[in-house]
Amino acid sequence: MSEEKPEGELTVRVQPMPADLNSAGDVFGGWVMSQMDLGSSVLAVRRAKSRVATVAVDSMHFVRPVRVGDVFNCYCRIVREGKTSITIKVEAWVERKGTFRLEKVTEADFTFVALDDLGRPTPIPAEKSE
Repeated sequence: MSEEKPEGELTVRVQPMPADLNSAGDVFGGWVMSQMDLGSSVLAVRRAKSRVATVAVDSMHFVRPVRVGDVFNCYCRIVREGKTSITIKVEAWVERKGTFRLEKVTEADFTFVALDDLGRPTPIPAEKSE
């Protein structure tokens, strides 16, 4: 039996704080989603070579809670490119406090559109072959 491992580039590593908790004592889902948006935008900006805006988030399912003391990690990889858009698969994992065991807590697809200086969609440049 193989153990599941994160796929993609590590773009965020942060510890949630007590102010990030809901009334049940777990980290707010909105905080998790915000970190995933930040992490995926790093990769989107790098690929688009321009500013980007988040236009969609698809298929987010929270499977485990995030707790204070966990180290929250986002792993990102490009899964689709259009003329002006990029879709990035984001896997959110935590290193559990005390055990340092890695657990996936959620994943989602974040879609961005590349923008020019006036905020209009702009083509993503072709990748240069090395």
